[in-house]
Amino acid sequence: MPEPDVSRAWCNDRVAAPRPAPPQAQLSLAAARRIALAAQGFGRPRPSGAVTARHIRSVVDTMGVLQLDSVNVLSRSHYLPVYARLGNYPRKILDRLTGHTAGRLRREYVEYWAHEASLVPLATHPLLRWRMARAHEEAWGSMRRIAAEQPQLLDDVRRLVKLSGPIRSGDLDIVRPPRLPGQMWNWHDGKVALEYLFWAGEVGAARRVNFERHYDLIERILPPEVLAAPTPSEPDAHRELIRIAARAYGVATEPDLRDYFRLPARSSQLRVAELVEAGELVPVSVRGWNAPAYLWPTARRPRRLHARALLSPFDPVVWFRDRALRLFGFHYRIEIYTPAAQRVHGYYVLPFLLGDTLVGRIDLKADRPAGLLRVQAAWSEPEVDRAEVVEQLADQLLDLAQWLQLDGVTVADRGDLAPALAVRLG
Repeated sequence: MPEPDVSRAWCNDRVAAPRPAPPQAQLSLAAARRIALAAQGFGRPRPSGAVTARHIRSVVDTMGVLQLDSVNVLSRSHYLPVYARLGNYPRKILDRLTGHTAGRLRREYVEYWAHEASLVPLATHPLLRWRMARAHEEAWGSMRRIAAEQPQLLDDVRRLVKLSGPIRSGDLDIVRPPRLPGQMWNWHDGKVALEYLFWAGEVGAARRVNFERHYDLIERILPPEVLAAPTPSEPDAHRELIRIAARAYGVATEPDLRDYFRLPARSSQLRVAELVEAGELVPVSVRGWNAPAYLWPTARRPRRLHARALLSPFDPVVWFRDRALRLFGFHYRIEIYTPAAQRVHGYYVLPFLLGDTLVGRIDLKADRPAGLLRVQAAWSEPEVDRAEVVEQLADQLLDLAQWLQLDGVTVADRGDLAPALAVRLG
């Protein structure tokens, strides 16, 4: 009787047995910060000459999304992340790329609910059709109510947009209700109907004038090739949105990645697991984090990172407050809607990034009638070199005032950095 082929049996056992997981790489918190900031476009040399559409396009595409917000105490929020990465740039170029004003540049970005109300590259729009299809169940309650209770109003608004678009909500012949105490918006039913159709992807923002949306049919806004692009399945769309988020974050937890485009939790967890299995995300551990992390394989891993920027409250570096706390030890809450007497740091507070650390928080206001950038308060973070922070912050504020076309900077006596900053800028 021939002897059994022991080597073959051993090989078969080895094939059948589960492979041990490779040891996870471990990142220091400082390394994770540098990876995250580099992925967001920080640490690169700024343009030596005039900033062009190519530079702005590179910045926005690196982030993958620009969040919009109506507060204009300093500047509209979507302008600020581009300024943080490029410095002084012509806002009119971004306006043309987003279709907010007419010009030689073709629209390359379009508005939709991505993180929140946001500008996204045209190629991202089809990836969000799953959200449009869910408008009847995921849009805000007032929108769903209008769609369910007043379908005729939706038809009337559709017809008006088709015949007369682009239109403003004020072009609808509907009386605005009185604002109730504590109410943030007092939209009339026609505005709510327009917003439902916007969520459902039937209409879009053709342009903005004084930040007011002018709505038109989406087929008159998007180019034919985007309209004709196939609609991906929901899992495929979520997987690609996770890829965009992972590339933009460099290193992140699953909740970080989920939040970037506000994906459903279960789907995000499944898609992340699939990308790990496919080798598109690399599991890593970050010292001090109590959750698994994932590294984008081609993320830059700089040993040093030199950055100096004031960050909008809606910048991807800080917009997910849990991540800002994990990465920077920075507990950040925007206090716009907090009564003045209860505010800790101020009304419109921007974190100050220096190197790879958030070193302060500055409450800013652009006083356009007076031609001044007003520092309402300036606070340092613990254990920073205050003298260095003041020096760098003063230069940054002068740059910001110039970009905003203001004549100077004035500093109020509030915050531990304020006295020295006032002297430096005096």
